[in-house]
Amino acid sequence: MTTAITLADLPLRTELRGKSAYGAPQLEVPVALNTNENPYPPSQLLIDDLVEHTAKVASGLNRYPERDATALRDALAAYVSRQTGVAVTRENVWAANGSNEVLQQLLQAFGGPGRSAMGFTPSYSMHPILAAGTQTEFIAVPRGADFRIDVDAALEAIREHQPDIVFVTSPNNPTGDVTALGDIERIAAAAPGIVIVDEAYAEFSPSASAATLLDRYPAKLVVSRTMSKAFDFAGGRLGYFVAHPAFIEAVMLVRLPYHLSVLSQAAAIVALRHADETLATVEKLARERDRVQAELGAIGYDVVPSESNFLFFGQFDDAHAAWQEFLDRGVLIRDVGVAGRLRVTIGLDHENDAFLQAAKEVFHG
Repeated sequence: MTTAITLADLPLRTELRGKSAYGAPQLEVPVALNTNENPYPPSQLLIDDLVEHTAKVASGLNRYPERDATALRDALAAYVSRQTGVAVTRENVWAANGSNEVLQQLLQAFGGPGRSAMGFTPSYSMHPILAAGTQTEFIAVPRGADFRIDVDAALEAIREHQPDIVFVTSPNNPTGDVTALGDIERIAAAAPGIVIVDEAYAEFSPSASAATLLDRYPAKLVVSRTMSKAFDFAGGRLGYFVAHPAFIEAVMLVRLPYHLSVLSQAAAIVALRHADETLATVEKLARERDRVQAELGAIGYDVVPSESNFLFFGQFDDAHAAWQEFLDRGVLIRDVGVAGRLRVTIGLDHENDAFLQAAKEVFHG
């Protein structure tokens, strides 16, 4: 192939022109704290169980996987019931390849041309990208000066725009704050369409899950979650949502056939079997989060109180220049494009120490 072309030469959809693909820098550095993964590897017990279980299912790889992932959904339902205190069954749970595919399927079913989705920014940057990919208009409503949702402003925006979908991310990425259940209820009551509560980081927070509200808003509320963060399972790519069974019927209309491989289902079932030992690392990370937050404050940074596995801090005159200063010291954190702010993932103890040392050197008062 000798002819050189660029993306601009292709007949791309109009609303995708000029957009950038999602992605965090993947750099070889001593300390990488930019992608909100759990830094602890799976236990050897889990790995041994995974190898044994994979060997059992491997002989059937010539066949398509179980299409509706019922065994996995049974395991997820049992976990959700324990973790949230809300009794659910497989009929309330849907699983896909990471929470991004879960959200995409919901947008395919409830968004689309002529429909809109609303989010409270700054928040998860994939929400508008997924909206664009499904030809759903995205309406961004700014958060308050404290980076929390201004609920009165949110309700006014819902009244004005009448969105078909409302995203509430709690704990919020990149800020780490939690939206109170009472505020989620006010939003759900006002929303004319569905409300997706994105709880990707729920295990790191002591706050109650929005799943406790499902019975009150069965035709509106969906709680999206993932195994990528707390479960040491980012490489497994397994997300799920919890909702009334009618929502599962809805996404079945748009899901691709056999969307979850045999190996994905097997690995997730094994990870769920070892949930207790895996989630023990969550408590350690929460303690480290509190330590790093306190030390950043002592240095002089302004830090948004977090209930997740990351911290959102500043203020910087030039956030990207500060990001580079951290990188120059071998510490990769995240520039999320918010003026004056950066985000750091909580890592292993020695990684957090390296970050804090760099933070002292970068701080200009």
